[in-house]
Amino acid sequence: MALEKFVDALPIMDAAIPTKTDKHGAHYEITMIEFTQKLHRDLPPTRLFGYNGTYPGPTIHAKRHEPVHVKWSNLLPDTHFLPIDKSIHGLEHNPEVRTVVHLHGAETKPDSDGYPEAWYTNNFKEKGPLFEREIYEYPNDQRASTLWYHDHAMGITRLNVYAGLEGLYLIHDQAENHLRLPKDEYDIPLLIQDRTFNEEDGSLFYPRQPNNPPENYPNPSIVPFFGGNTILVNGKVWPYLEVEPRKYRFRLLNGSNARGYTLFLDTGQPFVQIASDGGLLRRPVTLEEIEIEPAERIEIILDFSQYKGQTITLKNNLGPNGDPTNPIADIMQFRVTVPLKGSDTSRVPTHLSTIPCLSGRPISKIRNLRLGGTVDEIGRGVLLLDNHFWHDPITETPTLGTTEIWNIINTTNFPHPIHIHLIQFQVLGHQPFDVELFNETGQLTFTGPIIAPKVNERGWKDTLAAPAGQVTRVIGHFAPYPGLYVWHCHILEHEDYDMMRPMYVVDPNSNTPIPLPPGHEHESGEGQQSERPRPIPTPIDHGEHHM
Repeated sequence: MALEKFVDALPIMDAAIPTKTDKHGAHYEITMIEFTQKLHRDLPPTRLFGYNGTYPGPTIHAKRHEPVHVKWSNLLPDTHFLPIDKSIHGLEHNPEVRTVVHLHGAETKPDSDGYPEAWYTNNFKEKGPLFEREIYEYPNDQRASTLWYHDHAMGITRLNVYAGLEGLYLIHDQAENHLRLPKDEYDIPLLIQDRTFNEEDGSLFYPRQPNNPPENYPNPSIVPFFGGNTILVNGKVWPYLEVEPRKYRFRLLNGSNARGYTLFLDTGQPFVQIASDGGLLRRPVTLEEIEIEPAERIEIILDFSQYKGQTITLKNNLGPNGDPTNPIADIMQFRVTVPLKGSDTSRVPTHLSTIPCLSGRPISKIRNLRLGGTVDEIGRGVLLLDNHFWHDPITETPTLGTTEIWNIINTTNFPHPIHIHLIQFQVLGHQPFDVELFNETGQLTFTGPIIAPKVNERGWKDTLAAPAGQVTRVIGHFAPYPGLYVWHCHILEHEDYDMMRPMYVVDPNSNTPIPLPPGHEHESGEGQQSERPRPIPTPIDHGEHHM
């Protein structure tokens, strides 16, 4: 199905409206339902799951230090319209449609973080083993930033997000307001995702099995990676946006399941990046191209003042071997066709914010954490964090209020966007190593010097690409809450099987551990192994990532 590009205007998500605001903060009730929505002029309405019956969901606007309470109500049907592999994580014993919401990038208590096994069904009829509360609380005691909410249910995150369960959550503060950045109608989120549509009816396509599966594979069976052939921004296929000849602020979010993008403008105009996942950078960074992995957020300023009457296309660089006629080489268009409404008094300040350097703090622990692969009992590829499955005993147990360095050792042949819940971290650098030697002996031998973090990686991050064949070093301060969280690859097919691990932030002043779900055993010591036989590391080739 060849869909014509740039025929639909870019939608702007509605702001969520609180049901009430009192001394405890703003209160929202946001409902998950099944519905249909028109995603392109020439497509029939597409069946989706969404928050408040929209895709993407409404944008929640929050103020720093003012709490937000959300009742995420599940009114979805009992049957999923996308193919569920029930052979993983014991899903054959669970309800088919389950949800739990994670506010990505937020500093929240564990009971509001969206733990994968805290799921629930329609009207809370059935609940997962770690379900604790119906109304989530977000303190918003963190700097202004672009966050996003999305489903996080165990084993089906890839399907629920692909079906439409995602939305933006913006924290605002006075420090940012004083900078005179473009605001209001000139501050626009751009949620970029890829999808594939079925030829016969325009419904969402998601594969039931990998290509050419052996006969012993279940049907459906999880796929290791899925990239769609159509690009959507804010829920529209290859849209256009009419703009004035002035400065705009765009909040880019890669909400794709697996695809990374390398963005550029066909006019050669550079991007001025002002913020990353955790808010403003120290100073603006000018870039010809921007790489953005799944779940990363990048905020930019584009100045259209010299392009009156022109059309500018936001493109995706497919690399030296990429086909420029590939439809996913295009993202959206900007049409500088709207008359200037008044003088543009916004600016790009030379200094944006102050970011304390974590590397000067005492380090309580340095962890070496391997990204690698194995195969399951029927021969399917499985990607793992530090050679552990989801239900193995917990090995990442930082103490509340301490600072750790995590060396993420990528032995696979493609990058993984690694996300750590609860915290924003800082990047210390990357360094190539001898992968073959490490796989054979466990010896970490570097083959080149440390590569400094990119200039736009030097702010606060909660998701970062760990390049293939490199050790990526990050430093994080584990606060402000103790309890049970997770860290994982944000390629959702990887996260679902089995590249996600629990993380337990230990309160040194408490003898009462937060309850753990069935299948986990909390370890009193570090580095112990579960009774499950250890897998033999096996290289897994999933092909190109930036496509």
